[in-house]
Amino acid sequence: MIQLDILSGKKAGSQSMARYFPFRIGRAAGNDLQLEDDGIWDQHLVLEFQKQNGFSLECCPNALVTVNGESVRNKILRNGDTITIGSARLQFWLAVAMQRGLSVRENFVWALLIFITLGQLILICWLFR
Repeated sequence: MIQLDILSGKKAGSQSMARYFPFRIGRAAGNDLQLEDDGIWDQHLVLEFQKQNGFSLECCPNALVTVNGESVRNKILRNGDTITIGSARLQFWLAVAMQRGLSVRENFVWALLIFITLGQLILICWLFR
């Protein structure tokens, strides 16, 4: 999962999470992230996940995209990269991983320890008879 921090434009200060790929960014309503700033096309760019390379950015035909000030068509993204599309600037981040709740497993282990301890105490009492 990735996080896009919107640094400038009409939605400046907000964040968008990409949980599914391909993740489309553009002006049209069908995009995963809709930005209505100047210079943004209906479908401006697509973020994809590739097992071999990681997260990649692919610019749509005729659209202009810069990553860290360098004009690109395709680019493998790294944590902290700044993406400029039209008059909007986004920052690419790997999102914080959510940890599953471990309370069920923890309670099971405690119950198992208590059961084993009680079993040992019963066995000791039985042996001393």
